[in-house]
Amino acid sequence: MVRFAKEFERACPGQSVTYTPNGSGAGISEFTGNQTDFGSSDSPLNKDEYASAQRRCGSPAWNLPVVFGPIAIAYRVNGRPSLALDGSTAARIFNGGIVTWNDPAIQALNPGVTLPDEPIRVVFRSDESGTTDNFQRYLDTASHGAWGGGAGKKFYGGVGEGVKGNDGAAAAVGRTEGSITYVEWSFAQTQHLDMAEIITSAGPDPVAISAGSVGKTISAAWFIGEGNDLAFDTISFYRPNRPGSYPIVLTTYEIVCSKCPDAQVGIAVRAFFCRV
Repeated sequence: MVRFAKEFERACPGQSVTYTPNGSGAGISEFTGNQTDFGSSDSPLNKDEYASAQRRCGSPAWNLPVVFGPIAIAYRVNGRPSLALDGSTAARIFNGGIVTWNDPAIQALNPGVTLPDEPIRVVFRSDESGTTDNFQRYLDTASHGAWGGGAGKKFYGGVGEGVKGNDGAAAAVGRTEGSITYVEWSFAQTQHLDMAEIITSAGPDPVAISAGSVGKTISAAWFIGEGNDLAFDTISFYRPNRPGSYPIVLTTYEIVCSKCPDAQVGIAVRAFFCRV
């Protein structure tokens, strides 16, 4: 978003965009509180947020997808650079149902690999986070009832250490043996973390996170409804039908008023997103 803002400012002298990366919860609350002209979120507006946004706008609010980003399940287990998980096993790790790395459920997905008899240390986001919301939606959808915590921007697993931000989660795993977290891919790459391959509904072969495997997921996705409110149906991500699709993908939405109360602001916002 910072790059988009700089390009817009170069193309449109006299216009400026200030972007503060402080999480999806803050992005939505600042927009609905009329503190910003548009808001960024890694989850579309829920029912209550949509009502608040419509009151703030005086018109319908739209979710406009701009960027897709995979969520990695990143871990640190010395000497184990590869690990396969499925939705049910991941759910039981993040809700405390599985507490050691050599649990039979993990071992069954990783035949021929000796896993240590060490405790699993879950790291989760303590701030309200679209990454958390999307990850929990994945667990809820792909775990066949093993998750049980529902979804939302707060973590509902009930176990682990809470840290702030994707950078905080990645750093915590980088320094903690036996730990595991969910984190946007770029942060896992920056910390050189190992990332689990995911077994999906599309077939038995584990799928590694990559531009190609994420691209397969995105190409098969569909919208919830019609018109200009472009929220995706996340089931199309989390239960892919196409083999080789990486399932844990979030969409970054820009939340805008369909008709801005201030016409000049509306012109500027429209001009910005026409360039994004």
